Amino acid sequence: MTTTLYFVRHCESPYVEGEERSRGISAAGEQDAMKLAELMQHISIDVFVSSPYARAIQTIQPLADFVNRPIHIYEDLRERQIGAFEGLSFQEAKRKLYADFHFSFPDGESSRDAQRRAVAVLQELISKYEGQHIVFGTHGDIMTLMLNYFDPAYGFEFWTSTTMPDIYKLELQDMRVLRVDKLWHYK
Repeated sequence: MTTTLYFVRHCESPYVEGEERSRGISAAGEQDAMKLAELMQHISIDVFVSSPYARAIQTIQPLADFVNRPIHIYEDLRERQIGAFEGLSFQEAKRKLYADFHFSFPDGESSRDAQRRAVAVLQELISKYEGQHIVFGTHGDIMTLMLNYFDPAYGFEFWTSTTMPDIYKLELQDMRVLRVDKLWHYK
């Protein structure tokens, strides 16, 4: 039985120090969330799940409202905590984290640790909703790490190529990826 996942990376969200959980999407992000809902409204979606972060929820909320489904929040789908990376740019810090999955900065998570917690939720949901269509409200890093679980080719270069928002459709059978398609082609 084929289970279909839609990883929806959140829309544009202005960075505000210390407001990782509560910062929402921008006005442009709101417009993109509506475009996303229009793009996906004809897909038969069974379940919506999301990171607890406002920007992830706000990105998929218009689509969930359109198909009249609740969004189930999973704490372990939150974005990876990078930690304190003094002396490096944000991009350099990310590159280092993807180069060594066991490395972590002080007060941060390694790629392996973040991947483990997110994939545990992913496996639970695939088992619970086998054969159904599941939308994930997610983030660039955690989405890349979930994809990397299935194929190590998904890493730093892939992460840098993603947009806000972005949509990746995965078709799975017995935890094997049959197909991955990028659905968001705007911007």
